[in-house]
Amino acid sequence: MKKKFGVLSLALCLMLGAVGCSNSGSSSSSNSSSGASSDASSSKSSGKEIELKISEAASLQEAMVEIEKEFKQVNPDVKLTVNLGSSGTLMQQIQEGAECDVFISAGAKQMDALVEDGTINKDDVKTLLINDLVLVAAKGEKIDSLDDLKSDSITKIAIGDPESVPAGKYAKEVLDNTKLYDAVQSKLVLGKDVKQVLSYVQQGAAQVGFVYLSDAHGVDDVDVVLTTDEDTHSEIAYPIAVLKDSKQSDAAKQFEDFLLSDAGQAILEKYGFKKAK
Repeated sequence: MKKKFGVLSLALCLMLGAVGCSNSGSSSSSNSSSGASSDASSSKSSGKEIELKISEAASLQEAMVEIEKEFKQVNPDVKLTVNLGSSGTLMQQIQEGAECDVFISAGAKQMDALVEDGTINKDDVKTLLINDLVLVAAKGEKIDSLDDLKSDSITKIAIGDPESVPAGKYAKEVLDNTKLYDAVQSKLVLGKDVKQVLSYVQQGAAQVGFVYLSDAHGVDDVDVVLTTDEDTHSEIAYPIAVLKDSKQSDAAKQFEDFLLSDAGQAILEKYGFKKAK
């Protein structure tokens, strides 16, 4: 009887041992599977989104929409946060501590100021594009030459503030060099940026205004009545640079390279800009 009981006990122990091993194996397999799943999930989320802060001249607004879309195609992990404004205002914001990775100015003056104060390395400044300065007029307004601005029928002429808006500085140079400034000074309406100048003409607050050719591109409610001669103003070049203290300097340089590439330049040309000489 004892012998029989011993055999049964042994058999029971063996069965319990087998069940224990099975559960242990299953648990180990489950843990392993859980670990693999965790690793896979970690791998998928490893592509961290990078925020790139761009301060750029307001005249680039329309082109930037397409540029951002195309850049995202080749750099899906980079988010562009664009700050548009007059070059003078953007420069001042940067000098006061606003975060910025890439600065695109519509004039050399603002870029030079940031080079002078050590915010940007002089060797890092490149010319992104060039532009033309044109005179736009409300539909039906007849303007044959700049001399027509002296006419009594023209009472309001919109230009950007020459102190902070490069387009306004170029417009004043044109008026100075054509000996018209004194005659039309009382008619001038100053805008905070070139987009506001265009809106003044569109809304009837001014009959004519000086804007970049790119700003008038695709605008149906104003006419480009003349393009200013290149020898009446400084070269209209847009410099670009990555700031020294950029927290995303690699991504910033990739964005700069994209703008300077054939693909980037082709987009800019679509919106009325020209390749730098």
